[in-house]
Amino acid sequence: MGKQSIGSLLWMFSLPAIVGMVVNALYNIVARIFVGRGVGALGLAATAVALPVMTIIMALSILIGVGATALISIRLGEKRKDQAELVAGNAMSLLVLLPAIFAVIFFLFSEPIITALGSSPEVYPYARDYLTIIMAGSFITSFSMGANNFIRAEGNPRMSMYTQILGGLVNVVLNYVFIFQFGWGIKGSAIASVIAQTVAALWVLSYFVSGRSLVKIHLKNLKPQLPTVLSIMAIGFAPSAMQLASSVQQVILNKALMEHGGDLALSAIGIMMSLGMLFFMPILGINQGAQPLIGYNYGARQYERVIEAWKKAVLAATCIAVAGFIAVRLWAVPMAALFSEGDIALTTITSHAMLIYFAAFPVVGLQVIGATYFQAVGKPVQAAILSLSRQVLIFIPLLLILPKYWGIEGVWRTAPISDCLAVIMTTAFVLVELKKLKEQAAAESSNEVS
Repeated sequence: MGKQSIGSLLWMFSLPAIVGMVVNALYNIVARIFVGRGVGALGLAATAVALPVMTIIMALSILIGVGATALISIRLGEKRKDQAELVAGNAMSLLVLLPAIFAVIFFLFSEPIITALGSSPEVYPYARDYLTIIMAGSFITSFSMGANNFIRAEGNPRMSMYTQILGGLVNVVLNYVFIFQFGWGIKGSAIASVIAQTVAALWVLSYFVSGRSLVKIHLKNLKPQLPTVLSIMAIGFAPSAMQLASSVQQVILNKALMEHGGDLALSAIGIMMSLGMLFFMPILGINQGAQPLIGYNYGARQYERVIEAWKKAVLAATCIAVAGFIAVRLWAVPMAALFSEGDIALTTITSHAMLIYFAAFPVVGLQVIGATYFQAVGKPVQAAILSLSRQVLIFIPLLLILPKYWGIEGVWRTAPISDCLAVIMTTAFVLVELKKLKEQAAAESSNEVS
C-alpha cells in the first residue's frame, strides 16, 4: 500500500467493496420487493418504522468496526502488527457486547419504542413482529458487518466482498421461500435476514480462525482494554454518530411523513430508502476502499500519496453519484412500480418524491469522502463535525421547519437543501486540511534532502 500506484490500489480495494455492497443492496431491494408484493404497503411501512432501530445496530457496528479498521491500517503502516491484533481482538468482543445490551433495552421497552418511531396502529403489529426477530439477532448482525471490515483493513478486499455476496444471496433466497412458500409474512423476512447474517458471521469467523488472516485473533486480546477501547471509539465515533444521527433523523422523518402524508408516504420512504441504498453503496465502496489506503500512507508519513488517494476517491465517488442521479431522473416511475404491484397511488407518490429527494445527489460523494478522510487519519473531531453536518446540524432543523410551510413537499425538499449546505462546509474543512498536509509533505521532503 505504500509503493504501488494509488489509482490501481484504489481500484483494487474499492472494486470488491463496490461489487459486494451493490450485490448486497440489490438483494435487499429484491427482499423489499418481496415484502411489498407478499405482505403489502403496511409491510413496507413497517420496514420504514424499523429502520431507525436497525440503523442504531449499524451505528454500533460502525463505532467499533470502522474505528478498529482505521486503527488496524495505521498500526500495520507503522509496522506494529501486535498492536493491530490487540485492536482486532478487543473490537470483536465489543461487536457482540454492545448490540446485546441494546437488544435487552429494546425488549424491555419495545411497545413505547415502536410507537415513538412513528408507527400508526395499523402498522404497529407488523413493525413489532419484524423488530422482535431482528433484535434477537442484532449481535450477530453487528459482528458480521464490523469484523468484515478487518479483512479489508489487512489488505484482502476480495474476501470481504465474498462475505457480502454470500449474506445477500442467502437473504434474498430465504425471503422468497419464507414469504411466498411458507406464508410467514413480515416475520419470514426478518428470519431470513437474521439467518443470512449468521451465515456471513460464520464465514468471517472461519477466515480468522483458519490461519488465513494476516491479523491473528488471540484469546488474550479478546478481553477489552480501556485505552484500546477508547482509541477505537474515538476514531469510530464520527461515522457512528452519523448513523445515530440518521436514526434520529429517520424518527423525525417518519413522524413528519405520518403527519403530512400518512401510511402511504411512510411506505414511499421505505421504497426510497431501498433504492437510495443501491445508489449510495458504490460510493460507500469507494469510501471503504480509500480508508485503509489513506490510513496506511498517513501512518507511513507519505503525505503526497494521501492527497492523491483522497482526490481520486472523490472523483470516483462523484461519478457514481452523478450516475445515480441520472438513473432517478430517467426511471423513477418504473423503479417505484417494482415494489407496489399495481398500487398506482403508492407508485405516484414515490416516483414524485424521488425526483425531489435525490435532486442534489451528485454532491454527496465529496461530502462522504471528505468526512472519511479525517476519520482515516485519526482526527475524530473534524470527522464528527462533518459527518453530523448533513444529518443533524442541517437536515433535522430543516425537517422541522420546511413542512410547516410546504407540507409533504417540504419533507421531500429537506434532503437536497441539506446536501448542498453540507458539501459547502465539507469543502471548507478539506481545503484547510489539504493545505496543512502539503506543508507537512514539503517539510518531510526538505528534511530528507538535508
